[in-house]
Amino acid sequence: MQAGFTLVEVMVALAVCAIALTAGTKAMQAVTRNAERQANAVLGNLCADNALSNLRITGQYPNVGDSTQACPQAGRDLQVRLTVRPTANPSFRRVDAEVFLAGEPVVQEVTIVGRY
Repeated sequence: MQAGFTLVEVMVALAVCAIALTAGTKAMQAVTRNAERQANAVLGNLCADNALSNLRITGQYPNVGDSTQACPQAGRDLQVRLTVRPTANPSFRRVDAEVFLAGEPVVQEVTIVGRY
């Protein structure tokens, strides 16, 4: 009598290993995508906060309209689009700061700026 594994047993073991490795790879891809998304969100929030702070620091009442500015962060070329709109009260303006990476939205912040 010979000891050893049959070809069917070896093939089943290989199939189980392949399924386990595929599942592990997919899990790692999900973790990597989530980490990248979180990093982009943190950097996007920095850009939006900086743009809104800059608007407040100037002390000027913002004009209605749109503007776009570059915000390079950590090797990423983020773009900040500021949208200034009037409100029902003429002493206030609504300012939306939208941050984009490669044309895809990352974060959006909204604030109200008053006449100084």
